[in-house]
Amino acid sequence: MSVARSVRPARPVRPAKARRSRSNSRAQLEAARERQGAHVAVVQRARLLAGAVRAVDKYGYAHSTVSEITALAHVSRRTFYELFNGSEECLLAMCEEILGRASSHVEAAEFDGLAWRERVRGGLWAILSFLDDEPVLARVGIVQSARGGPQIIELRERLFARLASVINEGRGVGNRATDCPELTAEGLVGAVLSILHTRLVRGERVPLKSLQGELMAMIVAPYLGSAAARAERNRPAPLQVPAPSTNTNGSISSGTVVSAERDPLHGVSMRFTYRTACVLEAVAVKPGLSNRGVGNAAGIPDQGQVSKLLARLQGFGLMKNTAPFRKGAPNAWELTAEGEQVARVVGMGPQGAGQHGQSL
Repeated sequence: MSVARSVRPARPVRPAKARRSRSNSRAQLEAARERQGAHVAVVQRARLLAGAVRAVDKYGYAHSTVSEITALAHVSRRTFYELFNGSEECLLAMCEEILGRASSHVEAAEFDGLAWRERVRGGLWAILSFLDDEPVLARVGIVQSARGGPQIIELRERLFARLASVINEGRGVGNRATDCPELTAEGLVGAVLSILHTRLVRGERVPLKSLQGELMAMIVAPYLGSAAARAERNRPAPLQVPAPSTNTNGSISSGTVVSAERDPLHGVSMRFTYRTACVLEAVAVKPGLSNRGVGNAAGIPDQGQVSKLLARLQGFGLMKNTAPFRKGAPNAWELTAEGEQVARVVGMGPQGAGQHGQSL
């Protein structure tokens, strides 16, 4: 007696062109998500550096631990260690960013080609203006960095050497300048920084720019004499230094923002993750999605996770459900005005979506 075996129907063979198209779509999707993830990492790094500034200003350099930095940045320890090896590396990056911002203010004034005295005057005014505009960065960069580790001290010494090299060019100006030893420039830089340090420690409310005339007089006196020093004391304040140009997300040079006042996601106290970014982007690109639609667009198959994340975003005022209240009706999610702002910060939304590829 023979037993008939059931035979499964053969699967239809997809054309090679269709298989290649599907494979290319997956590759484009993965590439786009990698770019998006990299952008989220840039935002997280900016938040950590801003948190480091707050921590150092609030607790001092020695007590600015990973816990203090992440708490003030609203970023998890896991994310911190994905970007930095420890607090020392983070604080060094913070100091480098502060120095970069100060340098950008000096470079924006374009002093190249001017005589030595004009370059020093303009550069000093640019630095004092920056310190007045950013008092927290001034305290961290000048006062607290003096208590930093070996790498931060080395960074300070390189800065002092650069400033001294500019001042030392005064030896080639005037008849008496050749009598000044090279140490004169180092001493002048040290004296200026010591004066600024003292003013910042005291917490005086008088703008540092008010010291412009006296500081310039102190700098030019050894090279140009007492008459030039008197002229600098009585000289009117220079014109306002133009602000350096910024990128669309407010970042300068390296793509991050170091400021205690300007967190890239100011006012958003939730932890910002790649999964959060995907959900924000999905709703920004296609408002009105249901929970399932958001999960599919964001690549999160677990509907429970999607629902919890949407509820959290709604609780933080970044998302709103616009569906009519009807039993069994699917949700319809849209970004709030604050949610749109956050989406723009991380390069998402209708404008940013094109940067990540249409496949998203």
